[in-house]
Amino acid sequence: MSLTLAERAVEVLSTADGRTKTALSHAHAADWRVARAAGKPLAIGRADPPARPARPIKPDLLDPRDVPRRRPNSTTGRIALLHAVAHIELNAVDLHWDIIARFADQPMPLGFYDDWVQAADDESKHFNLLCDCLEALGSHYGAMPAHAFMWQAAEDTAGDFLGRLAVVPMVLEARGLDVTPGMITLFEKAGEAPAVAALQTIYAEEVAHVAYGSKWFNWLCGRAGDDPKEVFHTLVRQYFHGTLKPPFNEAKRAEAGLPPDFYWPLVAKP
Repeated sequence: MSLTLAERAVEVLSTADGRTKTALSHAHAADWRVARAAGKPLAIGRADPPARPARPIKPDLLDPRDVPRRRPNSTTGRIALLHAVAHIELNAVDLHWDIIARFADQPMPLGFYDDWVQAADDESKHFNLLCDCLEALGSHYGAMPAHAFMWQAAEDTAGDFLGRLAVVPMVLEARGLDVTPGMITLFEKAGEAPAVAALQTIYAEEVAHVAYGSKWFNWLCGRAGDDPKEVFHTLVRQYFHGTLKPPFNEAKRAEAGLPPDFYWPLVAKP
């Protein structure tokens, strides 16, 4: 019997090695697309995702305050920056499969699963692109410590579907739209073309991931008859441990369906 989509999601979450995890993610995403194209979508099913995804022995996971500061004006510093982004992308693979498995009991259109399977597939590609860059520079994923901040957001919103959509794609991934252009410029100045190409791919595709979050957040609020802006503000204040910090990439955020009146009111007052 074919595995359900939720069971496939748990398989990815239960796989520790990053390269193996992303290969499995690609395979399950391909199976989903083939079945959809044939008009015979995989059953969504039910499964019990782990509280935390399987992880390799390295990197060591530290409190964000204890992770050494990155100084990107050196090769070592730029390697550290690529390592940090690779860690974010690996977490994103798990976050996108987790939303499928953890909230499989929620009645959602098939388009919801199309979007998050695609997002998980993209993040798997992003992780491998960055691993390739690290290895070309004589390093590898796991060579430096990292933090578990992104997965903390998953744990905090494990029982709140709207909260997960608000905090992960609409806050954390939206932040990537703000900071990635600066990283691209940094690697361009350093003449590191593979890293530039990888980051440009990530930047182009992350807009869609934020848009998926915005689309389904607004859809769920509409179904419930709630004001999405007010619900967003309430949930971010409840679950996000910190404040939103400008400058914002307002053009890309707007492209992803995030208008300024969603995020500017959440900026800390001086």
